[in-house]
Amino acid sequence: MLEEDKKDGWGETIKTIIYAVLIAVVIRSFLFEPFRIPSGSMYPTLEVGDYLFVSKYTYGYSRYSFPAGIIPFKGRIWESMPQRGDIVVFKFPVDNKTDFIKRVIGLPGDTVEVRRGRLYINDKIVERESVGKYTVDEFVIRPENYTEYTETLPEGFKHNILEVSDYEPQVDNTTKVTVPEGHIFVMGDNRDRSDDSRVSVGFVPVENLVGKARFLFFSHNDKGAWYKPWTWPKMIRWSKIFDTLH
Repeated sequence: MLEEDKKDGWGETIKTIIYAVLIAVVIRSFLFEPFRIPSGSMYPTLEVGDYLFVSKYTYGYSRYSFPAGIIPFKGRIWESMPQRGDIVVFKFPVDNKTDFIKRVIGLPGDTVEVRRGRLYINDKIVERESVGKYTVDEFVIRPENYTEYTETLPEGFKHNILEVSDYEPQVDNTTKVTVPEGHIFVMGDNRDRSDDSRVSVGFVPVENLVGKARFLFFSHNDKGAWYKPWTWPKMIRWSKIFDTLH
């Protein structure tokens, strides 16, 4: 009897594990997926050490909605186009594997150009207003200094960006391009320190969208060490936890 109870116990444990894995896969594939920010291309909006959830259902589903693209098909089902200003996670078009996170700047049919550091959409300059100086002193060898601006996109959406200057090679003077159908043009909020549609990313196929960045669930700085538990409280950016993203 005891042996049977033990077998039943193992069977229940295995079933519980299988159910838990299936539930996790369903949530990750259809609802929300967690991501970590490893680089500074989205400062000041997203910092290194931020952890966020991305909604998978916002733009519909493609093969890239599923872990490792295990369900291969072309295009998107229940497709919905992103809005200008959305922060999106997508697969890098060069390898269709690496996750990138940027802000949507250009939609199909838009013209986009950067001229002397100023962004033009459909031949109209995008307004910006200086906020002041911004210093990055975490996860860097030496402090990095920027000027912070509030930028207002054509539909009135406001968000903050960083600029080193308006004369950075490659990113502050680009040719005018037209966003093709089925694609978007993306940029990092850290305008002079972002590999985006101005550099190697190019136009992003809508099919490559993974989802929309929604909110932070954790964030930490580099002011302590994981092997020193007494430093943990000062490592956590408490004020950022559960911040919504826009």
